[in-house]
Amino acid sequence: MTGGVILSRRQMQIYRQYVIRSNLRHRSRVYPNNDNAGDAGRHFYPPFSTNATDDNAQYGNIINKAPPGDIPQDDPRIIATPNKSLAFNLAELSKARLSALVVSTTAFGFLSAGPAALAYTSLPTFVAASVGTAMCASSAATFNQVFEAERDGRMKRTCNRPLVTGALSRDVAAGLGCLAGASGGAILGLGTDPVTTALGIGNIGLYAGLYTYLKPRSEINTWIGAVVGAVPPVMGWTAAGGSIMDAEAVLLGSTLFLWQFPHFFALNWMYRTDYKRGGFAMVAVNDPTGDRTASLIKRYGIYLASIPFISTALEVTSPMFAVDAGILLNGYALHVASDFDKERSNANARKVFLTSLWYLPCVMMLFLLHSRRWHEEVTDDEGLNLDDGDACNASMLESMQKLMNEIQSKGRDLCVHEAIASNAVEIWVGSNTNKTALDGSKCPISIGNAVAETASSLISGKENVELKQKSVHKASPSNERS
Repeated sequence: MTGGVILSRRQMQIYRQYVIRSNLRHRSRVYPNNDNAGDAGRHFYPPFSTNATDDNAQYGNIINKAPPGDIPQDDPRIIATPNKSLAFNLAELSKARLSALVVSTTAFGFLSAGPAALAYTSLPTFVAASVGTAMCASSAATFNQVFEAERDGRMKRTCNRPLVTGALSRDVAAGLGCLAGASGGAILGLGTDPVTTALGIGNIGLYAGLYTYLKPRSEINTWIGAVVGAVPPVMGWTAAGGSIMDAEAVLLGSTLFLWQFPHFFALNWMYRTDYKRGGFAMVAVNDPTGDRTASLIKRYGIYLASIPFISTALEVTSPMFAVDAGILLNGYALHVASDFDKERSNANARKVFLTSLWYLPCVMMLFLLHSRRWHEEVTDDEGLNLDDGDACNASMLESMQKLMNEIQSKGRDLCVHEAIASNAVEIWVGSNTNKTALDGSKCPISIGNAVAETASSLISGKENVELKQKSVHKASPSNERS
């Protein structure tokens, strides 16, 4: 196009953000925001000058070549890339990927109840818990963006969100947030139970209210956000008929609560300059050396590593969970955290962040595989009545249990130490050698427990013999006098 200016997508976004945030649609030149300026009295500089930001300078002096005069958004000299679709903008508004993670943890909590508990529930309950949680999570994310639209516009990481670019208005977003929240609460209320419903609705207020309010004001916002993330698996557990006071519910919530600290502290460190630009009170923003960030990542990593051992001690999971998750999985996670402690670079922070992404699904799967509840047999008197229309539920549970057994069998085939330990089991466990690894009988920890029990019984037996001998010895003088 003769005399025209062709802009890339990113360059067009810079132009749009300027127009939206400043409402200056008729300037002779396009002046991008100075990211170092405050909320009030913001200064504007000619683009790509010595005072312009580095982010804009990389695009050269393209916009400056535009001739003087008004440059509205639909100026024919500017060829923009097509707008994002409505579906894409709605997905961005609801933070679809984050909401999907939330739903997966809810499903994890639901399935953790085991087949015996799931026999009392139904597939519609599971669907209601998942869909209701998704709607509540979307509502909370939408309200969060409504309140933070201005701050999001200052950050590279969030400057493309639909409320910043003007793809959606705040009023529309607020309406969608209300609709999603009401729908989520109704679905949970009709399809699950009052406790699950209260947790879902309360989490909207906690995230969109207290967490969002504290983000620019106090570092404690991260801890409040961790509580928000710990609620969904508990919702899944209660939807399956469990109690929030059950050991499993506490362990599930604690796992998600502790996992979020290495995850978000690493993310905060990578984007600390961006968070500072947005005016958010994050630990990394107030930690230029990275000492506190590294310390917190390691500390909560250690706390997280203790969960598999606590779970095993409470007999919620088999001892192999302590080996797989407690030693192997958490061992690597702590190694990555130590690397960041030694060198506080963005590369090492990214390793911590990426490790946390695959760590969570791995630990959830291992929890299910080693859960003692999934080793329980389901009988007809535990809630399944094929004559009453539960055939679908029974078939689903049977398929799930078959899948779990197959995965566990494959895991035993790949387990090196189990093959080595088999002979030792025959010596120490005796009549229990015919047990499979489902109950941990071939696990080194179980072998150690068997050794300890045997030794304890031998010691106690020896002590009993000594006590009998002493009692006989003390009784003999009196017998002689008599």
